[in-house]
Amino acid sequence: MTAQTVQQGDLVTVIGLEVHVQLETDTKIFCGCSTEPSDEPNDNVCPVCLGLPGALPVLNEGAVEAAVKIGKAIDADIPEETRFHRKNYYYPDLPKNFQITQYDEPICQDGELEVSVEGQRRTVAIERAHLEEDPGSLQHVGGGGGIDSAEYTLVDYNRAGTPLMEIVTAPDFRSPSEVRAFLAELEEVLEYLSVFDAERDGSLRIDANLSIIPADDIDGDDTDEIGSDALEAANRTEVKNISSHKGAEKALAYEETRQKNAIQRGRAVEQETRHWDESRGITVSMRSKEEEKDYRYFEEADLPPLRVSHWKEEIAIPELPSARRERFRAEYGLSEEAASKLTSTKQVADFYEDVAGEFDPDLAATWVADNLLGELNYRDIEITEIEGRLEEVKRLVELVADDEITAKNARETVLRSMLDDGRTPDEVVKEEGLGKTGEDEVQRAVVEAIDENPDAVGDYEAGDDGAINFLVGQVMQKTGGSADPGDVNQLLRSELEG
Repeated sequence: MTAQTVQQGDLVTVIGLEVHVQLETDTKIFCGCSTEPSDEPNDNVCPVCLGLPGALPVLNEGAVEAAVKIGKAIDADIPEETRFHRKNYYYPDLPKNFQITQYDEPICQDGELEVSVEGQRRTVAIERAHLEEDPGSLQHVGGGGGIDSAEYTLVDYNRAGTPLMEIVTAPDFRSPSEVRAFLAELEEVLEYLSVFDAERDGSLRIDANLSIIPADDIDGDDTDEIGSDALEAANRTEVKNISSHKGAEKALAYEETRQKNAIQRGRAVEQETRHWDESRGITVSMRSKEEEKDYRYFEEADLPPLRVSHWKEEIAIPELPSARRERFRAEYGLSEEAASKLTSTKQVADFYEDVAGEFDPDLAATWVADNLLGELNYRDIEITEIEGRLEEVKRLVELVADDEITAKNARETVLRSMLDDGRTPDEVVKEEGLGKTGEDEVQRAVVEAIDENPDAVGDYEAGDDGAINFLVGQVMQKTGGSADPGDVNQLLRSELEG
C-alpha cells in the first residue's frame, strides 16, 4: 500500500474482511444433499446436515478441488496436511450447535491479491482461506422485517452444509472504496476459476471488521504500517449481513461515519457485532463481539486429516483476469480501460478473443466492449444469457467489416433488433432495407442536397464548417440512412471545393 502522511488529530480507518464464498458444487460439503436453491423450506436436508445423532460427515472432493484452485489463484501456501475443527456456538440456524470449519491448520495460508485502487496497483495480504460448512438461513417475518423489528423468525436448513471458502484478509484497507475494489477483483478471480456463481443469492457474504485509530497512536506517519499494539487497543465492530461489493462500501461508509462521530463527541465505541440493514442503510447492534476463546475450538474427530499433496499439483487454473488484461494490452494494443472491460468476465474475454481472431482487434474491441456490452448492460442482461447467439454477433461484425452495412445502422438498428426482437442480423438487414447504398446513388444524393440547400452551401463557403453536418443529414435522409456518414462528409467536401 502507498504510505500517507497523517497529521495530529487525524483518525485513521482500518478494515479487515472475512469473505464467505459459496462454492459451486452439486452437493453439500459433508453429505449428498443438493445445493440447488429450493422454494420449499427444509427440503434439501438429511440427517448429516441436520446434525442428527449418529450421522457422520463425508468430505466432498469437489469442494477441496475448488479450495486448491482458490489457493493457487491467491498465491497461497497449501500445506501437505490440513485439519477440520468444531467451532462451538449456539444460534438457531446452526442445527448441531457447532460448525465444522478449520482453525489453526487451514488449507490455504499467507496469500495475496493484487488490486487496482484509484488507478494504482497494490497488494492486499490474505492471512488464510479455509473450508467450512454454511449454517441455515433465517427469515425475519412481520413488523419491519428486519432483525431488530420482526414479529418472529423462521429457520430454513436448506442452506445448512453448503460448502464455503472463508477468505480472511489482513487489516489492509483504509477506506470503504478500497474494500469495494478488492471485492470486485476477488469476484472476477473466483468466476474465472469456475468455483463461484455471482448470480446465486447469498453466494458472497462479507463480515467486515472496522476500527478507527487516532493518528497519534500510530508510530511514524505511515498509515499502512499500523502496529499490533495500536490495533489491539482500538475497539472494533464486526459488520455482518453484507452481500455485495457495492453493499460493503455503503455499509462501511455508514459505520465509518458512525464511529468517527462518536469519537469526536467523546463517546466510546463499543466492541460489538452489528447487522447491516440494507433497506434502511444503517447498521444496528446485534450482540457483544465474541473473542476466539469463546468458540472453544477442538479437532473434528469424525473427519481424518486432509492430505492433498498427492494431487494438488494436478489441479490447473486458467489465466487469471490481471494476467489476461496485461496480455490483451500487449498482444492487441488495447487501452487499459478497454482491456479491463474485455476481461470483466471469462465469457466476455473468451468471446473477444474469438472475434479478434477473425477481425481487426480494434474493431472487435469496439463491438464487444462498447456496443455489445453497452446494450446488454442497458437491458440488464449477462453475456452468458445470449451464449447461443454469439455467432450472430460475429456475423454482424462481419457485415460491418465487409462494408455491407454502416456501423451506425449495425449498432443502432441491427444489434438492438437482435436483442429485442430475436431476429438474426441478415433478417434485420433484409427486412429494414439496410444494405449500403451504391456509390452512384450516394453521389446523386450529394449533388441533390447541394442543389436544394443553397443557404447551407453559402454558410459553408463563408467559413461555417458546421454547415457540412446539415448537408450530411440531408444526404442520409435521401439514402434512408444506408450511406456511411464519413464517406458522405468526404464526398460533400470534395464536391463543394470543386
